[in-house]
Amino acid sequence: MALPEYPYQPRTCRIGALSLRYLDEGSGDPVLMLHGNPSWSYYYRKLVAGLQDTHRCIVPDHIGMGGSDKPGDADYAYRLERRVADLDALVAHLTDTQGLPRTGLTLVLHDWGGMIGMAWAVRNPGRVARIVVLNTAAFPNPKGMRIPLSLRLGRDSRLGAWLILQHNAFARGAARWGVVRPLAPAIRDAYVSPYDSPAHRLATLRFVQDIPLTPADPGYDLVQATGQGLAQFADRPMLVCWGLKDFVFDARFLAEWRARFPGAEVHAWEDAGHYVLEDAHERIVPLVRDFLARHPLAR
Repeated sequence: MALPEYPYQPRTCRIGALSLRYLDEGSGDPVLMLHGNPSWSYYYRKLVAGLQDTHRCIVPDHIGMGGSDKPGDADYAYRLERRVADLDALVAHLTDTQGLPRTGLTLVLHDWGGMIGMAWAVRNPGRVARIVVLNTAAFPNPKGMRIPLSLRLGRDSRLGAWLILQHNAFARGAARWGVVRPLAPAIRDAYVSPYDSPAHRLATLRFVQDIPLTPADPGYDLVQATGQGLAQFADRPMLVCWGLKDFVFDARFLAEWRARFPGAEVHAWEDAGHYVLEDAHERIVPLVRDFLARHPLAR
């Protein structure tokens, strides 16, 4: 199907037997944009359009999402650790074959992209120069075991799993309820288009089921270690753009970012939700351009 506002030509990177699709648009200092669940690189289309004249915009689709391969459980471990390994493999591919510099990377993080990106960054701190945070987390849930009922349903019940796999409930719900300003039908359709069958919706379920809340959950140790490693980035320029109508990453998460990075530049809006780039792209794109210009890379 035709994807509105998405004129890009994706590339592919082989990770073992699987194909990971990514955008590599523009030239200049590299900006790596990481999406969450259930979005894909489509989420960043307006930011790519706003930066590609001055920056190299790299936007992967996580395995199981967007245009990347959608393997079954027998062929892929849908866990946070594997997501971080995939990102490492993509960055290595781009470094070894596509001229990606070994320093000076700007991260743009949303939803699960924050946890994946910062877990990778903690292991590769010398590669990261600047960070842009968009309604995400990179530390244990500041509310303990409390998560919204919709996430709890998908994470812990057969009914939730059935709704996600059989009816695409998570992707459809996010496209409708993740914004304050309703999306045009064609934009909503584009968001859910990769998830056109139960087999192609597996990643959207597994991401929800992988939410770590207690030390007994897979991934919790990595989340905790990442949170403990964030302090080393206190000297990096950070821009936080936040939709205050996000029912998942709410004000408690924003307060955690503020507490950990008191020097960060923060912008928050009451008229924006979880898909903050949809609700506030007219404000965010100029803010990101200005932020990058005001914090040039050392040469």
